[in-house]
Amino acid sequence: MIRIEDIATHPDFRRLADLDHGIAVDLRYATADNFVGHSVYAGIDCAWLRREAAAALEHAAAWLHERRPGYRLLVLDALRPQRVQQRLWDELQATPLTMYLAPPERGSIHSFGMAVDLTVLDPQGHEVDMGSGFDEMTLASHPDHEAEHLAQGALTAQHLIERGWLRAAMREAGFHGIATEWWHFDFGDRVAVRRDLPRVL
Repeated sequence: MIRIEDIATHPDFRRLADLDHGIAVDLRYATADNFVGHSVYAGIDCAWLRREAAAALEHAAAWLHERRPGYRLLVLDALRPQRVQQRLWDELQATPLTMYLAPPERGSIHSFGMAVDLTVLDPQGHEVDMGSGFDEMTLASHPDHEAEHLAQGALTAQHLIERGWLRAAMREAGFHGIATEWWHFDFGDRVAVRRDLPRVL
């Protein structure tokens, strides 16, 4: 285990602000602009990733820039300490929204610094339209429902193109998406991460 207060001097973590290729950062859980409607970081500095995930994110950003000049990645969440994951879990108990959280006893991949939530900024600095917003916990955000939503008109072809660019950049760098959130990507095998790496408290 590692305490979040010790991250700044830990050799296995990199600060998001120091990453290359124009990666932008707007950590939504440090603000009220998230699905619980208030800051859950309470002044904790969570703008970090493990070095291997950080290097992969730089690779994804470079890949995207080369193919879509002017487009940049925008990080919305990265390292989420276990204490914050527990806080979210406790707050959302007895609601359907717990399906979007890893149970604290198992641990979120975010709590290892090996997951990132992100979207894409266009050349004017605006977030591209993905058809649903970050932390919009509805089926419109689920990658595994995209075909149905396209057929029904809930998503457009352009929405899927934009999600496809994000997904392609992240997969090129070794990240893996999940079925319920278009913005969430894990780096590395979840079983191995939980088994081999320290969790951040």
